Amino acid sequence: MRVGIGYDVHKLVVGRPLILGGVKVPYHMGLQGHSDADVLVHAVMDALLGAAGFGDIGMHFPDTDRQYHGISSLVLLKRVINHLNNRFWMLGNVDAVVIAQAPKISPYIEQMRINMAREMGVATELVSIKATTTERLGFAGRGEGIAAQAVACVYNTNVSGFE
Repeated sequence: MRVGIGYDVHKLVVGRPLILGGVKVPYHMGLQGHSDADVLVHAVMDALLGAAGFGDIGMHFPDTDRQYHGISSLVLLKRVINHLNNRFWMLGNVDAVVIAQAPKISPYIEQMRINMAREMGVATELVSIKATTTERLGFAGRGEGIAAQAVACVYNTNVSGFE
């Protein structure tokens, strides 16, 4: 069994939709990025990749590659899980937190859990998502961006120890 941590942050900008956990959250700004800039899914992907020792999302899905421009992060999450599963790594659980002063995302958390669990091929109970503010401190508190942190536990099902 192994554990990984992921962290991501994106700037809030006018003219982009706000996508978190694959949910379009109503807000007057969205996150800037090469893909859909889903900061929550990005943090989870980095936690999963780190737990299995497979680097980070920038290594697998570079923002210099046109094929990832505007892509749904849920599509990338599924690719990460397939990569892990093909190498005998299975998800134990994911625990994540979104750090944003606004908007309120608690009404959307259950759908985020459902979306992410579906793409990872696991029960929703294995995906925990929380939200917090920074009490108006720092970039998130000033509404300049949104951050997310995630921890993932994976375990290897290859009893022989060889891939």
